[in-house]
Amino acid sequence: MLKYFVLIITFLFYIGCSSQKEITNNDNSESSITADTLQILNDDAMNLFIDGSIAEAKGEYDSAINYFKNVLQFEKKPGVYYALAKNYLYLNKLSLALQNAKKAVGLDSTRIDFYNILSDIYSNGNQYDSAAVVLNKIIQIDSSDLNAYYRLARIYENNKPMKAISIYNKITNVIGPDWNVLMHVAEIYSNLGNFSDAANTIKQLLTIDPNNFALQKLLSEYYQRSKNYDEALKVINEVLQSNPDDLDALNRKAQIYLAENNWVSASKEYDYILSKPNVPVDLKIKIGASYFEQSFKDSTLLPIAEKFFKTIDKDTAVWQVKMYLGAIAINQKKDSLAIDDFKEATKLASWNVETWVRLGGLYFDNKKYEDAAKVMTEAIKSFPEDFRINLILGLSLAQSNHNKEAKPYLKKAVDLNPKDITALSAYGFTLSQLKENTEAIKYLNEALKISPNDVNLLGTLGLIYDGEKDWVKCDSIYEKALEIDSTNALINNNYAYSLSERGIKLDKALKMAKVAIKAEPTNSSYLDTMGWIYFKMDDYGKAKDYVDKSIKINSKNSDVYEHLGDIENKMGNKKEAKHAWEKALDLNKNKAELKQKIEKGES
Repeated sequence: MLKYFVLIITFLFYIGCSSQKEITNNDNSESSITADTLQILNDDAMNLFIDGSIAEAKGEYDSAINYFKNVLQFEKKPGVYYALAKNYLYLNKLSLALQNAKKAVGLDSTRIDFYNILSDIYSNGNQYDSAAVVLNKIIQIDSSDLNAYYRLARIYENNKPMKAISIYNKITNVIGPDWNVLMHVAEIYSNLGNFSDAANTIKQLLTIDPNNFALQKLLSEYYQRSKNYDEALKVINEVLQSNPDDLDALNRKAQIYLAENNWVSASKEYDYILSKPNVPVDLKIKIGASYFEQSFKDSTLLPIAEKFFKTIDKDTAVWQVKMYLGAIAINQKKDSLAIDDFKEATKLASWNVETWVRLGGLYFDNKKYEDAAKVMTEAIKSFPEDFRINLILGLSLAQSNHNKEAKPYLKKAVDLNPKDITALSAYGFTLSQLKENTEAIKYLNEALKISPNDVNLLGTLGLIYDGEKDWVKCDSIYEKALEIDSTNALINNNYAYSLSERGIKLDKALKMAKVAIKAEPTNSSYLDTMGWIYFKMDDYGKAKDYVDKSIKINSKNSDVYEHLGDIENKMGNKKEAKHAWEKALDLNKNKAELKQKIEKGES
C-alpha cells in the first residue's frame, strides 16, 4: 500500500504541475489551481497511471507503455508523455522516446527532468550535438545543476576537448577537487599531448589522496612525457623510498633514463629487475632485446646486453635467450660460441622460424650483411623451404658481393614466391652481376610486370642492356625511367655515362650528369662520369678536375684511375698517365687493356 501511495503522489506531482501551468494562464487563483488539478484527472486515468507505474517498476515496459497510452485518452499531460518517453528509452525505441520527450518539454518547458530524458535519448542515438543543446538549456534554467555540467563535459570530450576542460574547471570551482572530474581532465590533456597540464592535474588529485602510489607513478610518467626528466625522477624516487622493491617504479625510473638516452643508468635499474624470479621472462627478454638493438647505434651497450641475457639464462632455458646470446657472440666475433648458442636455440624450439627471421632481418636492416648471412646460414639448416629465410640469406650474401653463393637462395625464394618483387629483382640483379644477362632480363621483366613504374628495376635493366650493347633497348629503358622520375640521380648518371662511352649526344649527357651531381655532389662515380663526358668533349682541363675530385673521395676504383691516365695522356703528360694506369692495374689485375696502355705508353 505504501508503494502504491508513493506512486499516486508521483502521479499527482507530474500531472498536477502540468495542470497548474495550464490553469495559471487562465486563473490567477492558486487555491483554484489545486482543486482544478484534482478534478481534471478522473479516477480511471489515475488507476491507469498507477498500473503503468507498477508495470514500469517490474520492468514490464511494453505493458507500462500501454497503460500510459490509455491515460492519454483522458488527459494529455506532460508527465504522461515523460513516462512514455522513459519506457520507450528503456526498450531502446529511440524514435518513439524522442517524440514523447519533445511533447513533454513542449507542454512544460520548466521541468529539468523532462530535459534530462530528452538529453539521454539524443545521447543514446549518438546525436551528441543535440544532447549538448538540451543540456545547455538545463543550465540556463538552473545554473547550479552540476549533473548537467558534468554530462555536457563528457559529450564535449571527444570533439571539443578544451571546452570540456573549461566545464570541468567550473565544476571544480564549485565543489573543489573531485576525483572523477580531475581524472577526466588529466585524460583529456594526455590525449591532446599536453602532458605538462596533465601532470598539474594529477598534482591536484594527489591533494585528495597524497599517498596514492599509482597516481605518483602516473605523475612521473607525465613529467617524463613532457620532457621534465628531473621532476619525473624526483617523483619516482619518492615512490621508491617507500617501496624500494616496487618493480613497476624501478621500470619507470629506467624508462626515464632511456628517455634521456642514458642507457647506462637505466641498466642499473634493470639489473635489479632481471634478478627477480617473479618478473615474467618475456619482460626480461624485452629489456635485453632493447639493449641489443640499441647496441647497433652504441657498441658500448653490447656488454650490458650480454650481461642481461646471461642473467636471464641462469634462471631459465628459453630459446629466445640463446638466440640473442648467439647474435651477441657474432658481434663479438666469437663464431664458435655463436654456433653453439644457435644450436641450443634450435633444440629448444626447432619449430620456430619467426625469431630467426626477425634476427636476420635486424642484422640486414642495420647493414650488417655478413652477420645476417651467418645467422641465416644456421637458420636455413632447419628451415630450407622457408621463403623469408632464403630471401634474407640471398640478399645478405648479395650485399656482401658473394653473388655466386647468393644465387641458389634467391632462386629458391623466387620459386617459393614467384610474385614477390623483392625476390625477383634481387635475383635478376644477382644474375646480371654474374653476367648471366639473358636470365637476368627474364626475371627483371617479370618484376616489372608487377611494378612497371619501378625506377630501380628499370635502371638495373638499362645497365644490363648497356652491357649487352643493345643500345635501342638501353636508351628506351632509360628514357622511360626518366619519364617517371626525371631527377633520379642514378638513372641520370648511368644514362649519361652510357652516352659518353658511345661518344654520342654529349650535350644531353652533360645535362644529365649535372642533375646527378646536384643531387649527390660528393658521389665519386657521378664526378667521374662528369669528367669522362668532358674528356669526350675534348675539354681535358675540366675532365681532370672532376676525375681528381672523384679519386679524393674514393681511391679504390680502377676505372677512375684509368680515366685519369687517359686524360693525362691526352694532355701530353705521359709519365703521369703511366703512373695512373699502373695504379688502375694494381686495383684490377685482370684488365688486359691496361697492360697494353702501359706497354705502349699511350691510349
